[in-house]
Amino acid sequence: MTRDLRTLRRALLHLVLAVIAALYLSPLLYMLVTSFKTREAAQSTTPRWVPDPVTADAYREILTSPDSPVLTWFLNSLLAATGHAALVLATAAPAAYALARLRFRLRTPIFSMIVATLFVPPVVLLIPNFLIVNELAWIDSLPAVIVPAVAGAFGVFFLRQFFLTLPAELEEAAELDGCNRWQIFVSIALPLSKPALATLFLLSFLANWNDFLWPIYVLLSPEALTLPAGLGNFQGANNIRYDLLMAGAVIASLPVILLYLVAQRWVIEGISRSGIRG
Repeated sequence: MTRDLRTLRRALLHLVLAVIAALYLSPLLYMLVTSFKTREAAQSTTPRWVPDPVTADAYREILTSPDSPVLTWFLNSLLAATGHAALVLATAAPAAYALARLRFRLRTPIFSMIVATLFVPPVVLLIPNFLIVNELAWIDSLPAVIVPAVAGAFGVFFLRQFFLTLPAELEEAAELDGCNRWQIFVSIALPLSKPALATLFLLSFLANWNDFLWPIYVLLSPEALTLPAGLGNFQGANNIRYDLLMAGAVIASLPVILLYLVAQRWVIEGISRSGIRG
């Protein structure tokens, strides 16, 4: 009887999870389905989950249109997001390790000040960041969307929480073997922190990839736009071409989905372990 009850509970749990997953996935599936519809079918007031006929005209049109260089936008976004995520790791990892493992005066106040910046609304920094980027002559170039948000507090906080979970005995053994702090950081801390680093890379990549507001301020020419900003302009010119809009949304979603599928195991491990100790 107990075994039957456990089986029933498990089946009900799987059913509830399947319903929740369907609710979350249905917009993505409908977006994908709509991108393969004809223009008339996509504009129909009667929603259809199965396109009839199935056509890739929307993809051909959006990829070959001279007014919307989607492939250029895609490449710009890929370069910007990858460069931004790599720089976030390069700046956050040493700072987080120092705040987690080194003992020095004002360590706690410094960390508190860094965490306090998480409560500053990003929109407040638009004008100061724009003035700095303008002084550096980065307007209408990829460094303008790569560099400004690199030294963020979230990466330092996230990696610090992970570094605190690493066994101190490994570092003590390395010190006995004659390793200095930099060697311990590079040879021990970083290799053991691959899940956290992969998670932070993915989150930073996603934040930059989806950023819409900042690129429209600093990227002016059509060829310099990133994908969200370019698709925003494209939507304004084709606000009733739902097939084209959904095709653009699918193109914008693919890299993030593929990156998450590749790094899924590390992401789950990194998030779970980073919350063990405070």
